[in-house]
Amino acid sequence: MFQSVVRDFADSEIAPRAAEIDRSDEFPHDVVKKMAENGLMGIPYPEEYEGAGGDTMMYAIAMEEVARVSGSVALTLAAHISLGTGPIYSVGTDAQKKKYLPDLCSGRGLGAFGLTEPGAGSDAGGTKTRAVKNGDHWVINGGKHWITNAGVAKTYVVTARTGDGEGTRGISAFIVDGDTPGLKVATKEDKVGLRGSETHPLFFEDMKVPAENLLGEEGTGFRTFMKTLDGGRISIGAMALGLAQAAYDAALDYAKQREQFGKSISKFQAIQFKLANMAMEIEAARHLIYGAARLKDGGQKITVQSSMAKLYASE
Repeated sequence: MFQSVVRDFADSEIAPRAAEIDRSDEFPHDVVKKMAENGLMGIPYPEEYEGAGGDTMMYAIAMEEVARVSGSVALTLAAHISLGTGPIYSVGTDAQKKKYLPDLCSGRGLGAFGLTEPGAGSDAGGTKTRAVKNGDHWVINGGKHWITNAGVAKTYVVTARTGDGEGTRGISAFIVDGDTPGLKVATKEDKVGLRGSETHPLFFEDMKVPAENLLGEEGTGFRTFMKTLDGGRISIGAMALGLAQAAYDAALDYAKQREQFGKSISKFQAIQFKLANMAMEIEAARHLIYGAARLKDGGQKITVQSSMAKLYASE
């Protein structure tokens, strides 16, 4: 039932705009607004924060259906739900949750996740951005690169080094309001694909963040972000699954329509072998993604399972 509702929405509201969104390289504010109106922006979060009260399984299904018609819109949704909102829900204080989650879960504001730097991506221990405590504020200097939803986000979750330890030690997480003085959004990246999603560098120039915006305990930012990425891999795997399903559907339709030697090429065994292998790999990816989602909903550790799901689906 839920999947059919999301599929109908994607087919009627997103698919007609999908080609134009990527061709124009403009962010689809109208589509995001419609997703918010239909409760998609806070699927796995509780109703008390204006979320949909769903779970990770429902979120993965929604990601698959949205990606089936638009990778750009799906990436915007994934970055918002998994990365921009997830850390606040997971480790935020009650005050932080009450302040930020209602706007994020309802879709009134978008979230973004600032981890990646030129020398620090999944290797978050390479973070160079630094935060120094000054009275009731932290002063942050540095920058982030390739940040999805940058420029259109109302709220950012970012990492910065607060201690003198090397590697993963001394890294903390912060919530940053999009209108904070000292937060600079640089020129949009000129990407080959997924052009309808916003991707910009961010620069922090003596950016003052209130002390109460420290997310989690000081020095625990690395652990928070690794947990966030575990969940994010499920959504990216589901996104790859939707793209693969769309490619298979298009290939199957073409094989049925294209005729050679008096019959459609779908009747040729060589083509049937190709289609069968495609269908088999898509279904295998679906089982891996749904399995990881079930584990997350059950409160179990998902690092290995979510990594396998993302790798297999995206490959």
